[in-house]
Amino acid sequence: MAGRAGSAVGGAVGGAAHPAARRATASAEQAYAAIAEHDMVSARQRVRDGGKGESMHIRAAGAQIPITPDISANVAAIERAIAYAASVRADILLTPEGSLSGYTHEFDRRAVALALQHVTGAAAGARVGLALGTCFVEPEDGRCYNQVRFYRPDGAYLGFHSKTLTCGSLADPPRGEIEHYAVAPLRTFDVCGVTAGALICNDLWANPGCTPQDDPHLTHRLARLGARVIFHAVNGGRGGPDGELCWRYHESNLLMRAGASRIWIVTADNCFPTDMPCSAPSGVVSPEGRWAVRAPDRGEQFYVFDVTLPE
Repeated sequence: MAGRAGSAVGGAVGGAAHPAARRATASAEQAYAAIAEHDMVSARQRVRDGGKGESMHIRAAGAQIPITPDISANVAAIERAIAYAASVRADILLTPEGSLSGYTHEFDRRAVALALQHVTGAAAGARVGLALGTCFVEPEDGRCYNQVRFYRPDGAYLGFHSKTLTCGSLADPPRGEIEHYAVAPLRTFDVCGVTAGALICNDLWANPGCTPQDDPHLTHRLARLGARVIFHAVNGGRGGPDGELCWRYHESNLLMRAGASRIWIVTADNCFPTDMPCSAPSGVVSPEGRWAVRAPDRGEQFYVFDVTLPE
């Protein structure tokens, strides 16, 4: 067991060279054995305690998958992730930033709307909730948001978090995605009975090289709003002379901010191109600021973890 009141189920599995069906099948035997053991231990604990002091838990899966502007390829990657999440009986699946639309405000709105209907239907059919990263134009106001959209396992839509610390240059006025995405107020969601929030990439670490705004400490603000778990969708730049430095900065912020706010963080990055390290680690960080489960640093990877929370 790693992290406070947490138990790993399976672990990071998969690889870019393996077909989805083989990956899900290969991981399922180990995952189901771990699930059965976990459930029996939980039942014995409830008997010993006479039903007192029971905990809430949410089984969270994460998908480190390749994201490009090709919506059909993105849909296929998300379908592989849903198949994995269903095979390990996850309550909810986290995908990276822009995982459906691609990380761009210049996407085919109709194609994304149809793709969204498809993947949410597939997840509901598999009884898997979603924390789905995508850019999307909201029909109510016609504005484009960089979102994490939450869905229950039955497919019911819960709402979205929009990226708050949109990246931009340090010029005056700043240039970049800060000009293209709208921002909605910070909020929490009831995810399978657990109060949760979402952050998108720079929302968490406020990279000083691309953040013209002041750091609002969104991790801490979500904790003060009652969130117990944060779903963090990432799609960071990689390569170049500062790639390793950015990785260290991202990882240290994940660990330090989880520990400072005493909150679980579930995080997943884009892995395209698959032969390069990601921009940040994917996995689950405990409220003590330690990795509970962590995926390999490149290629398509899936993981699952039981986040257990005292009531």
